[in-house]
Amino acid sequence: MAKFECDHCGKCCCSFGEFIKIERQLSSRDYYCRYGIKNELFLAHIESDYTDSQPPSLKEGKQVKGCAFMRENQKGKGIACAIYATRPRICRDFRCYRMVIRHPDGPECGRIMGRNDLKTTDEALKQIWKERISPQLPSHDDPRWENAVIDALAFHGYFGERVE
Repeated sequence: MAKFECDHCGKCCCSFGEFIKIERQLSSRDYYCRYGIKNELFLAHIESDYTDSQPPSLKEGKQVKGCAFMRENQKGKGIACAIYATRPRICRDFRCYRMVIRHPDGPECGRIMGRNDLKTTDEALKQIWKERISPQLPSHDDPRWENAVIDALAFHGYFGERVE
C-alpha cells in the first residue's frame, strides 16, 4: 500500500472546509467549532506557528472561501492547516486520491481520484484508462473496484497501489 502524501493544494480546505464553522472562541487560540454536514462539535486549537497568521484570502482583503483555519504553508508552497493536530475527523480521514499508479519501470506516473478521475502525464496510460479500463469498472462503492483496477493496470504493465 502507498502512503497518502498531501501536496498542500488546499482544494479540500476550500471545498468541505466551508462546512466548518466557528461556534465560539474560547481564547486567542482555542475555538469550539462544528462540522455542519455531520453536526459534529470539536475543539480546535491553533498551533503556535500560526498564531499571528490569517487565512490567505483575508490577507488579500477578500471574503474567506473555505476553512477559516487554512493558512499559507510556512514550509513551502501551498496551504497548511493551522489546527492540524485538532482537526475534525472528516479532515483526518480524507484522501484526495485513492490509488497511485506506477510505471513498469517503477516511478509514480499517475493517481486515481474518486472513481474515474485519472491524473497523469503518461499519454499511453491516459489512453488505456479511457478506452480499456474505465468503461469496464464496477461501481466505485463495489468492494471489487480496487481489485478490478489493479488487475486491469497489471494487464497493461502498470502497477496500482491502494492509498492508506
